[in-house]
Amino acid sequence: MHNVLENIGSIDTKEIDLDSEFKKAKADTNFKAITKNLKLDESILKKYTSIINECAKEFDNCKNCKGLLNCLNKVEGYCYLPININGSLSFIYKPCKYKVQYENKNKYKNNIKFFNTPEYVKEACLDNIYKTDKNRFKTINYLMDFLDDYESKKECKGLYLHGNFGCGKTYLIAAIFNELAKKNYKSSIIFWPEFLRQAFNNDFNDKYEYVKSVPLLLIDDIGAENLTSWNRDEILCPLLQYRMDNKLTTFFTSNLNLKELESHLSNSKNGVDEVKANRIISRIEQLTTDIEMVSKNLRK
Repeated sequence: MHNVLENIGSIDTKEIDLDSEFKKAKADTNFKAITKNLKLDESILKKYTSIINECAKEFDNCKNCKGLLNCLNKVEGYCYLPININGSLSFIYKPCKYKVQYENKNKYKNNIKFFNTPEYVKEACLDNIYKTDKNRFKTINYLMDFLDDYESKKECKGLYLHGNFGCGKTYLIAAIFNELAKKNYKSSIIFWPEFLRQAFNNDFNDKYEYVKSVPLLLIDDIGAENLTSWNRDEILCPLLQYRMDNKLTTFFTSNLNLKELESHLSNSKNGVDEVKANRIISRIEQLTTDIEMVSKNLRK
């Protein structure tokens, strides 16, 4: 938004005593400072007294502001200011220091794409992971080792992490992805049941091509989808085959172990197909390390 110029329309001055209004406005220290820095003739500035007054108020808000949550300006994190461009008066939205800090701090989020993922997962971070349950130690240690190894090798096996509902499987992996995003590694997290429900949307092919080739991928809650032979054979299988062929790191979370997942994948509306289910399981096994995590339900 900042550095985008706004065209300033003409102002009807017939019924306004410009000299009087401008003189009154100059009594405000912020207005006076702003107009002085513009280095424009007063005959130009007088026409925009009311607009510059608004800028002066926003400028004063910024001087006393303690952070984005306290912003009093019309556009949060920005100050509306006049500028001199080749002798003409224009106005821009300039970001405040807090907005710049916020954008710099959150720039890493551009490296990770979420599809139908809860907000708390998007904000996952290592500092906030639950570490007091010993049943989580194996998973946490694996993921910390993965974090170190991925930076040096880039070609690492992912994780098939299964366990009880609400034990924090997705959050743990999302925290690792966010940490890698801060180091400029691209990743994506897809909530698998909802992703499949959108298979006939106009933008699905673009999403599918992206998640197929993104360096790091988490397929979240596999096994919870409404299975059809089509979404198994035409969506999941080609996705896994491509990622396996191209050595792209892939993670999964599920409430089902691999044997249970195979049973789930073998049963579709068209009947039982154990061979195709087995093919998918074999690809998951080649892509991942299998870990079970049974822990307290953190969502209660």
